[in-house]
Amino acid sequence: MATSEKIPPRTSGGKVPARRVGIAGLQPRRVWTHIAVTLLVIGAALLLWFWKPIAGNAVAAASVGARVACSCRFVAGRDLKSCESDFEPGMGLVSLSEDNEARSVTARYAFFAPQTATYRAGEGCVLERWKD
Repeated sequence: MATSEKIPPRTSGGKVPARRVGIAGLQPRRVWTHIAVTLLVIGAALLLWFWKPIAGNAVAAASVGARVACSCRFVAGRDLKSCESDFEPGMGLVSLSEDNEARSVTARYAFFAPQTATYRAGEGCVLERWKD
């Protein structure tokens, strides 16, 4: 008699070993896989839903960082690394880079949303125009 069903191995005593069953009759590994996939989908949906405010805050933080650091560097004449101490709390993800030739500072919030402020004599540090 040929069937496609596997016969479970017998243990001593002639009993069939019990399978571990978790929530909803699934094996524990599958339960964790379902939980992980569900959390990933929820996280992606939340990120998509709140993307506009997140991106707006990133641009604002980078703009403030560029403006403050440019003034610190080219008006006050301080080292760029010391300018980070002028940042408000919560701006720890803002990174700075400078261009001495152009007399500008570029700030990025968490590796995206770059903003550049350039020193102009008589005007101080001015942000570059935003692209709509």
